[in-house]
Amino acid sequence: MEELRRIAYEIVLRACGFGCLAIFCFMVGLSFEPRLAFQSGGVLTMFMTLVLYLKVLEAPHKPYRRTEMWLYLSDDQRPPAASAQQITSSIMRETYLTFSVWTAAIAVVMWTFALAFSLFGI
Repeated sequence: MEELRRIAYEIVLRACGFGCLAIFCFMVGLSFEPRLAFQSGGVLTMFMTLVLYLKVLEAPHKPYRRTEMWLYLSDDQRPPAASAQQITSSIMRETYLTFSVWTAAIAVVMWTFALAFSLFGI
């Protein structure tokens, strides 16, 4: 079970890493205006939060054989077919929800920086 969690964590972490890289590049492009860069970063990060939350809602209904996690599991690591849907969907749901909360917190921090830049007139 822990191996399934580790694989799910790595899959979602990689996807969020690519999203964060895109957001970071966008923010660097706006670095001439720090307030705008952090506001945009907050909005884009909140959009990533929304996508992750939609994945939370989708997880129980997505067939376990069509998940990326299932492809990474070897035959001896895969749960029995009778319980595979429930186990896979609950682990993916939990992982997506964890990352959704983390990205929401990061968005709030970015908006706080934008507010601070706005208050200090930067």
